[in-house]
Amino acid sequence: MTLWQILILASIACFALKLAGYVIPPALLSRPTPARIANLLTVALLAGLIAVQTLGQSQSLVLDARVPALVVSAGLYALKVPFIVVVAVAALVAAGIRLVT
Repeated sequence: MTLWQILILASIACFALKLAGYVIPPALLSRPTPARIANLLTVALLAGLIAVQTLGQSQSLVLDARVPALVVSAGLYALKVPFIVVVAVAALVAAGIRLVT
């Protein structure tokens, strides 16, 4: 397959998924199970994106200053610290580790 064929197929698939969202009856989506799955799926996709962006570089696994910063930010979130404080502390942790190494 050429790049253009893959691009056209991906566009058709995206359009079909969007169309399916309009075709599915609202009563089906308002049930507790699909609503819970949609909520959990969103969190899982975001967690996967964070993991890939933090630990991945090209085709390899990288463990650098971002990993401890992510651990610190997860701990601060567990303590219900405000978002701006979490970002600032995680940035300081990553900067401090990069300064030392």
